Amino acid sequence: MKLALISLILAAAPAFAADAPKAAAPKTEAPKAAAPKDPYKTDDERSIYTIGFLMGRNVSSFNLTPAEVKIIQAGLGDAILSAQPKCDVRFYQPRVNELLTKRMEGSATKEKEKGRAFTEKFVKETKPQAIPGGGWYLETKAGAGAMPSKTDTIKAHYRGTTTDGAEFDSSYSRGEPTEFALNGVIACWTNGISMMKVGGKAKLVCPSDVAYGDPGRPGIKPGATLIFEVELVAIVDAPKK
Repeated sequence: MKLALISLILAAAPAFAADAPKAAAPKTEAPKAAAPKDPYKTDDERSIYTIGFLMGRNVSSFNLTPAEVKIIQAGLGDAILSAQPKCDVRFYQPRVNELLTKRMEGSATKEKEKGRAFTEKFVKETKPQAIPGGGWYLETKAGAGAMPSKTDTIKAHYRGTTTDGAEFDSSYSRGEPTEFALNGVIACWTNGISMMKVGGKAKLVCPSDVAYGDPGRPGIKPGATLIFEVELVAIVDAPKK
C-alpha cells in the first residue's frame, strides 16, 4: 500500500518537459544524468532528495510559507518514522481540500492581477495580434512553410516562462523539438500556433483562462499568465500539395 502511494505521488508530479503541452510526451532517449555540484554523496541520497522534491511540487499549490514548510516536514517525518501524530489527523484530513481551495483562490487572484499588468504593458509596447479565444501573438520571425490546422500534429521548439521571467519548461534545453497534436494542448497553443507558418517563430502570451486556469499545475501557479517563445519546426505527416 505504501509503495502504491509513493508511486502515485511520483506519477502525479510531471516531468519538467510536460509543463506546456498536454499531449503525450515525445519518444526520446532517457535524459543523461546531470552532474551538478550538490551536498549529496551517493546516488541513493540524490534519489531520496528527488522524492521529496517531486512531493513538494505536488503541494506547491498550497503556497506554503517557510514556517509552514517546516510543519510539512514535521508531518512527513512523523509519518515516515511511525511517530505519534501531533494533532488529530483523521479530524483534519477532510479540511485539507478546504485549505487548498482557499489558498488557490487567493493565489489565483494575485497572479491574475500580475498577468493583467504584464499583458497591458506587452500589448502597448509591441502591438501584437489577438489570438482567437484569448491571448496574444507576436511574430518574431516570419515562416515560409505551410500553416497547420488545429487538428494537425506538429513539431515545435519552445521555451515557457512566467511573467517574472522564470523558465519552467524548454524543449531547447532538451536538445530536440517536441511533437504533439494541436488539439491536445492548452487553447492558447491550439489557436496561437495555428496562426504560424513552418519555419516561423512567435511569442505567445497566454492568460490563465486559455492556459491552466485557476488550478494551475505543479510548477505553475494558479491563475498564472504564461509566456511561450515558439518555433514551428514542422507539420508531421502533412498532406502533400
